[in-house]
Amino acid sequence: MAKKSKKQQQQSGGTPATVALTAAGVAYTTHSYDHDPAHPSYGEEAAEAMGVSPDRVFKTLVADVDGKLTVAVVPVAGQLDLKALAAAVGGKRAVMADPASAERTTGYVRGGISPLGQRRTLPTVLDASASAHPTICVSAGRRGLEVELSPDDLAKLTNATLAPIGRA
Repeated sequence: MAKKSKKQQQQSGGTPATVALTAAGVAYTTHSYDHDPAHPSYGEEAAEAMGVSPDRVFKTLVADVDGKLTVAVVPVAGQLDLKALAAAVGGKRAVMADPASAERTTGYVRGGISPLGQRRTLPTVLDASASAHPTICVSAGRRGLEVELSPDDLAKLTNATLAPIGRA
């Protein structure tokens, strides 16, 4: 059987995130659910829909650290500590990135930004709490689709720094 190109994989329902995982030979499971546009939180909606504890479901946020876009991956049960994120990448000040800039740079829409398969590789920081779980869930690249994988594999594929960047 012929191997599919990235474009063929995406056309057959894959996303850049799942294509990257498949290409890397990483074990993962996808979880899909019907996204409700009226739900106030993409991450909490994912945790509820999948029946997974919110401390195992991680949201992908894009911040601007001293003028450089940076990806932060934190549990949906908490918030991003911008000061801790800046410190983790050796910066002084972090603010949330402009949503349009985040979408344009990553190639994903808000609520569906995955830390994997982004259009442009950005520095990534994964909250240290991820290490407490054998697997975590992150967006697979579109609203209503999550990917479950080991935090070690996620860190390796994104070249992420592990640091305590989340807060309750």
